[in-house]
Amino acid sequence: MHQQKQAIFIADLGFGDAGKGTITDFLSRQCAAHTIVRYNGGPQAAHNVVTSDGKHHTFAQFGSGILCPGTKTLLSRFMLINPLNMLKEERHLRSVFGVTDALQRTQIERRALVITPFQRAANRLREVARAAGRHGSCGEGIGECMADFLKYGDTVLFAGDLQDRETLVQKLHFLRAAKHDEINELCQQLPDTELVRKELAVFANKDTIEDCTDVYRYFSQYVDIIDEATLHSLFAQSGTMLFEGAQGVLLDENYGFAPYTTWSTTTFANADTLVREHDYAGDVIKLGVMRAYATRHGAGPFPTEDAALTHTLPDQHNIWNDWQHLFRVGHFDLMATRYAREVVGKLDYLAITHLDRLETLPAWQICTAYRYQGAAADLSASFEQASDRLTKMNVQRPIDLAHQEQLTQNLWSCIPEYHTFSPKVGRRLAQDNASFSLLEEQLSAPIAIYSYGPTASDKIAVTPFA
Repeated sequence: MHQQKQAIFIADLGFGDAGKGTITDFLSRQCAAHTIVRYNGGPQAAHNVVTSDGKHHTFAQFGSGILCPGTKTLLSRFMLINPLNMLKEERHLRSVFGVTDALQRTQIERRALVITPFQRAANRLREVARAAGRHGSCGEGIGECMADFLKYGDTVLFAGDLQDRETLVQKLHFLRAAKHDEINELCQQLPDTELVRKELAVFANKDTIEDCTDVYRYFSQYVDIIDEATLHSLFAQSGTMLFEGAQGVLLDENYGFAPYTTWSTTTFANADTLVREHDYAGDVIKLGVMRAYATRHGAGPFPTEDAALTHTLPDQHNIWNDWQHLFRVGHFDLMATRYAREVVGKLDYLAITHLDRLETLPAWQICTAYRYQGAAADLSASFEQASDRLTKMNVQRPIDLAHQEQLTQNLWSCIPEYHTFSPKVGRRLAQDNASFSLLEEQLSAPIAIYSYGPTASDKIAVTPFA
């Protein structure tokens, strides 16, 4: 058993969907990780893992390394949970993989927020009301739940409340009334559609609270809802902990392209907080994950988007849905990735995924600069410029929402400028490969993992983590 004490932080340097799940699964097997820590996001995560026999699971709330016997999931207080969704996910793990103890291997911090059906319905109705101005929500109630916590404080639902029936009922009644009042103000903006009627029915159904209470109490009997002392003991263990991030840095609530962002800190910040709070004494390794080409699921600026690539590189596990709509594909955006890399700060290694899919393309195009084609404007706050080219996106510190909104507006008018490389980046990892060398140089970190497919055996680690 691997006994080196280390924590590996995993974050997505794009808009999400870069392959964090498959990298987590790979590292869990390589390092015999004892715990996967989910340090941000919630049930909107879609981390896909495929095993060597072709079986597939989309991890949303369990850690993506839980297919390894004995590996545990820790849902930290920075993770929002939906017990109803989690029970469905557990059934799939049980039926497809024969994992019968996923819940028993799950620990949840008492202060983790719980998303109720009322918050999810309110989130979906708000997004419908935005019509053409949608923000790209996943429709899982993440932002609604976070907003309620900021507005109502301890009267919202926490994981620790699931063990007390009286508290559960009281808080569910409060949240139903609060969300119903808020949604009433939206009614005139909502179309009369089946989707809207379905979400409104959540508030009208007299059995919703009783049903939720029963399921929540059942759920709380199988997972381990833990306090600070237990958490501190976990961080004292030897071996490897993997910190599995959700979504991507370009969607970060503070540094993403507002308003097309998530209500979550997608950088390493929450993971840093956890190891600091618990006096973690092991090595901390920070790994940034990126696809070999760019993707975006949901609304918002996407300078390298290419309709032909969207058609050529369909994604089996990311398709059109009612909330985010089209899964968009574009060329690798080094400008945006450099921005994300600067946002996260210290970065030890990179992992690049989906390299096998480049083989279907005539060329591998990497965007190294933008040209601005909008109305005359002072772009100096948003970009560094060289002649008529934009060469770098500026990170604003301290956080400034007005800056983020202006950067977003400017991005709508940015046209990519490309360097073209051969797409033949097969498993012979020549150290002088110009495309990989460019990425390492520009991102100031070496590539440690190359992924040529969805399974663990499709990964090549040139840096030993075990």
